[in-house]
Amino acid sequence: MPPTDNPQGALSVRGGATDGAGPSRRSRGGRAARGDLLLLREQLLALGRRAEAGVADSIRAMLERDEALARRVLEADSELDGLELAVDETCGRLLALRHPVGELRFITTALKIVVDLERIGDLAVNIAGCAIELSHDAEPARMQDLARLAALCHGQIRLALAAFNTGDVRRAQQIIRNDEGVDARYHAFFNELIAFMIEDPRHIRSGNGMLFIAKHLERIADHAVNVAEMAIFLVRGRDVRHPRSRGLA
Repeated sequence: MPPTDNPQGALSVRGGATDGAGPSRRSRGGRAARGDLLLLREQLLALGRRAEAGVADSIRAMLERDEALARRVLEADSELDGLELAVDETCGRLLALRHPVGELRFITTALKIVVDLERIGDLAVNIAGCAIELSHDAEPARMQDLARLAALCHGQIRLALAAFNTGDVRRAQQIIRNDEGVDARYHAFFNELIAFMIEDPRHIRSGNGMLFIAKHLERIADHAVNVAEMAIFLVRGRDVRHPRSRGLA
């Protein structure tokens, strides 16, 4: 998933292991490393697609009260776990070799971003579980407010994955800036729903489920910001995970 405009050329592999072996062995090692770098890119793309699809399906299951779809999200979690393990295995093979700076940056970024993608998948599973519970009750009030929050958070992860895939630093920076708006929408929804539940205790059961979903969505948006930060790091080699450093991106 390294960007095409990365000046380090993360996939422009020119060398593999340099352990003193002869030219033929080094050549074979270089070809193996190039193959694993391409494989790692495809594994990350697949993991990102699987995580984003889980988020989209869990949101749709919640809004359409589709228990069958929610259960499919739960069942698909093992696929995401398998992809995570595959990324870790490929990174392990690559780290046993020496690499130019750009390649090493891509490998270390992959090790970080896989954690966020796996966690996004777990949060989608959590939302699906809540959706199953809500599907057994009467249609909850304030669902449209939750739908707006869901659209914001889903949009963040879609943009983050696109920014990481293409190396679009401007888009990644926009995702980071958007996070304040997502947080504001989450806190407004939380406070409004609490007040509504106090006013009408009949909605406490469904309201609690919606509060959990809202928190899961907000955390998904936080992981999207992490992905965007890694996109910037991959292109520019600058760590912008802390607010004071973001002006350097």
